Amino acid sequence: MPNESTTGIERAPRRALLKALGLSCEDFAKPLIAVISAQSEIVPGHTHLHKVADAVKAGIYESGGIPFVIPSIGICDGLAMGKAGMRYSLPSRELIADSVESMLLAHEFDGVALLPNCDKVVPGMLMGAARVNIPSIVVSGGPMQSGRHKGQKIGLSTVFEGVGKAKSGQLSVSELTEIENKACPGCGACNGMYTANSMNCMCEAIGMALPGNGTIPAASADRVRLAKASGKALAKLVSNAVTPRMILTKEAFNNAIAATMAIGASTNTVLHILALSDECSVKLDLDAIQKIADKTPTLCRLSPASDFDMEDFNEAGGMSAVLAELAKLPGLIDGNRLTVTNRPLSDSYRGAEVLDERVIRPASNPHSAKGGIAVLYGSLAEDGAVVKRGAVDDKALVFSGRARVFNDEESAVRDILDGRIKRGDAMVIRYEGPKGGPGMREMLSATAALCGMGLDKDVALITDGRFSGATRGLCVGHVCPEAAAGGRIAYVEDGDPIVIDIPKGKLEVSINPKDLKMREKKWKPKDCTPSGGWLLRYSYLVTGADKGAVLKKKF
Repeated sequence: MPNESTTGIERAPRRALLKALGLSCEDFAKPLIAVISAQSEIVPGHTHLHKVADAVKAGIYESGGIPFVIPSIGICDGLAMGKAGMRYSLPSRELIADSVESMLLAHEFDGVALLPNCDKVVPGMLMGAARVNIPSIVVSGGPMQSGRHKGQKIGLSTVFEGVGKAKSGQLSVSELTEIENKACPGCGACNGMYTANSMNCMCEAIGMALPGNGTIPAASADRVRLAKASGKALAKLVSNAVTPRMILTKEAFNNAIAATMAIGASTNTVLHILALSDECSVKLDLDAIQKIADKTPTLCRLSPASDFDMEDFNEAGGMSAVLAELAKLPGLIDGNRLTVTNRPLSDSYRGAEVLDERVIRPASNPHSAKGGIAVLYGSLAEDGAVVKRGAVDDKALVFSGRARVFNDEESAVRDILDGRIKRGDAMVIRYEGPKGGPGMREMLSATAALCGMGLDKDVALITDGRFSGATRGLCVGHVCPEAAAGGRIAYVEDGDPIVIDIPKGKLEVSINPKDLKMREKKWKPKDCTPSGGWLLRYSYLVTGADKGAVLKKKF
């Protein structure tokens, strides 16, 4: 099918420019397809995406299309963690969405292959593609293999936690260096069910990627074959005019939520699913997510909740096996939803089996009757908060402690590493929300320090910021309203009693009503406004985490 943007006398200048790229007159009878790649030489998860792009291009060429590689930015959260640079991570999702929209509409492509890997790049690309609504497919870079140290699998989270162990004397500096040398053996997204891999698995469940997208190792030949098959599948989507909005329906989002709950995905998936549903005009909120979580069993506990990694998950059957198990239960998976295979979702998991029940539990014998993420409400989170329930020790599901309050992550980490945080403390890190950060930084440096110091089962961490998927322990994030918006977290003081009850979905702080009124009158918000740069615009336009931290459409 010829591209209308290259047809007719009026389009001669456009054809002339395309011929400067080496196209011929015959090529204008073929679909023009964008391959938007986040490849870079600074991000381990993205460094190999040129190989993925080459395979996608081969599949497009074989199917009669003309591919064009277009670059996208992508921030490595691990490199930015614990520093001011982390403020740019979540906001970059909006830049990516805007740039995808810009490039696709400005150049009038017929279809697009989206090549992300790290967490906020996946939803950013999907959000842009949903706006433009041309045939689209996601082809991720895949997970990194685990490193090995003394016969044990290790990864980036091992290094983060090693910092705390070295500070507490449990680990020598020389052994930490040895772990550092072995933790990340090559390309790919970090090895556990962290946010990047959570999102890439979600793409399978929602129907925007081929089976294996979330689990096939980055460095394997299977990843190349998947990429080529994705290029061919995209050409068929173009031929059949199948667009993202035809796939990203309410039912598809419900499938995605159930699947992410079953695999114990990162809490960041909540933010990103809310943001993507907003782009698709699909009504979704925290209550709807909680309802699905309450009826979805947890079938997987992968790193950081266990020693099983993404390679183990792939070999155990991956997302297809998880979907097949969930489909055995009433009302969880709608197998009739259209996917990028141009076939129903059920075709993608038909015949799939669990090959290792240590890694993927059967639906009849789950780790838990409820999903891996829980939404909490209460006097400290009137509009909601989230916790990765599947990575919390069973003995810590109900917790009460006294508040230790910090107005930024750095001061909290210093107190942890200096030994000033004690068992029973409820750490509150505020002014780290979407507006207050600005940028809603991940708190992995803080949570890993707690783990390294041996406090993860006895100390709670509550924040209006967010957490890396590598976080484990009693860590409650996305507290809404955030401190910068005048949420109650802004009025908490050292010593206030805090109760977390995950089974009951509660997050409470006990403040005498008279004291609360006095605190509200005295409150002077921390000045979080950036002095310049685009984060200044972001801080004015961003909504709360309960809305997906999307930008306001009216202002």
